[in-house]
Amino acid sequence: MKRQHAFAGYVLVGLGAFFLLRQLKVPILTNFYSWPTLLIIIGLAFLIHSYRSKDYQHLFTGTILLGLGLHFHGLEHYSFWINHWAMYPLIVGIAFLVRYTKTKHGLLIGAGLTIFSLLMVYSVKFQETFQWIPSLFQFLETYWPIALIIVGIYLLTKKK
Repeated sequence: MKRQHAFAGYVLVGLGAFFLLRQLKVPILTNFYSWPTLLIIIGLAFLIHSYRSKDYQHLFTGTILLGLGLHFHGLEHYSFWINHWAMYPLIVGIAFLVRYTKTKHGLLIGAGLTIFSLLMVYSVKFQETFQWIPSLFQFLETYWPIALIIVGIYLLTKKK
């Protein structure tokens, strides 16, 4: 029998622990007394609820919230943390891959986003190797409507 209020219970336990530890001012956890921790708690609640109830539709949401919480926490507290726009598609790609482990949907999108994001993040460090990327983006910016036309023609000519 499924417990209907399990997700709310996980969130309340997580939030209660967060605020209790914040009140007690535990010195080891002072870096976690911030708003990104709330995203981490809610993301973990989604993930725990999904795995415990074997209802995997919330794995994607949980992974997104957990990833964003970890990313914002890292930006706030660690000087070595990568502050690059490609971190956001990386989080989405990882969310697709996590969901794929249980639902078998989204492997191609997840792998593609993850590889693309990692390539973009590290392209800054290897500019000599990836000097073709700015020209590729300029090409895509100019001719992206062609992709819409091609997809539209495909949809119009595709047999059912």
